[in-house]
Amino acid sequence: MLSTKSGIDSFACHDTLVKRLCQVSLLVLLILPTGQGASADEKPRNPVVPSDNVGALATLDAPAEDQSRVPADINKEFLSPDLNPEEWLKRFEIESREVFAGRKSVIRAIGLKKGSAIADVGSGTGLYLGLFSREVGESGRVYAVDISPRLIEHIQRRVKADELNNVRVIQSEEKSARLLPESVDFVFVCDTYHHFEYYPEMLQSIRAGLKPGGQLVLVDFNRIPGVSRDWLLTHVRAGKGTVKDEVVAAGFEFVEEVKIPEFHENYFLRFRRPTASSEE
Repeated sequence: MLSTKSGIDSFACHDTLVKRLCQVSLLVLLILPTGQGASADEKPRNPVVPSDNVGALATLDAPAEDQSRVPADINKEFLSPDLNPEEWLKRFEIESREVFAGRKSVIRAIGLKKGSAIADVGSGTGLYLGLFSREVGESGRVYAVDISPRLIEHIQRRVKADELNNVRVIQSEEKSARLLPESVDFVFVCDTYHHFEYYPEMLQSIRAGLKPGGQLVLVDFNRIPGVSRDWLLTHVRAGKGTVKDEVVAAGFEFVEEVKIPEFHENYFLRFRRPTASSEE
């Protein structure tokens, strides 16, 4: 049996030990960064990402890089008999739209000559028609091609009002631009490729309409997950690399990408229909 003195000494020793342990625990808690006390099975709700990797984190919730098909009903508005061309004129032909602000740079980059024949596939409101008409001159030909009946009517009125006598208007189909075989030197597709619901067939149609050695100029939105606007990621089916591969797979030769000063969300790609000698 312990004496009273030894019992008191034991309690005192125990009390001192507890105090020291508490001090050490408090010191450890103060030193450790917030969240270090979590168990190994717990995961932080918001992982810390270095500032130079913020873009990588943003891609986690972004749509997939590319889609095999265009969004459903992407052309529904344009095929509607209730479409109001004047509303689209206000949306398409404004300085905040890159292909409008950079139209003169685009014209220079295409490289039209007097007597050239060019098809504007997806002509829309006819933004480029007057510029094309002047570049190719009286001896040249411009084909305004669009799938929208209401926009076709608008283009016809515009051509007449502006006296664009070298412009012809063609209503296209989902799978065909309806160009005569080997009839044009250039095909211009501006912010329209992502609307092609049957892009392999449409590309074959365009290729057939180009003369051997003729050029396909393709302008579209640069779709970059984690960088591009949400609207663009949802609306545009494929990124630039995929588009390039699809066009080459359709029998075109890639020529170059041209930098347009006014372009930040758009790109300009040039392709060529091979000549007989280049295909050998």
